[in-house]
Amino acid sequence: MVTETRLHDAFGELIYCVAIADGLIDEQESEKLKELLQDHPWGAAVQWSFDYEKKKQHSIKDTYAKALDTLKENGPHPEYASLVSIMEQIAEASNGVDRTEGRVITNMQQSLRSHFINYLNDNKLL
Repeated sequence: MVTETRLHDAFGELIYCVAIADGLIDEQESEKLKELLQDHPWGAAVQWSFDYEKKKQHSIKDTYAKALDTLKENGPHPEYASLVSIMEQIAEASNGVDRTEGRVITNMQQSLRSHFINYLNDNKLL
């Protein structure tokens, strides 16, 4: 299991990937994220990670891969549903969900499901 701090970072990184997937992070997406994280227990840490990625402008591919690896290493977590909801709302905040943003979200969900199912099967837990 990864540290909680690393998990917070991964959330911010994945949200960044969705927000930047269409080529830019606009004001609506940034404001929506602040609104969504305002009352979230991990809000400040996730916002910090998102802002860091935005400032550094890391590649989507590398950021996504690193964050997804963190979620896989961590294993299932109840907050993953919250992450998906936040990602969907961020994508929707600016002119609706475009194909690239939707693909980031769908690929993450499918990859995690596949990874966890394979893990359970390999360890004879299913």
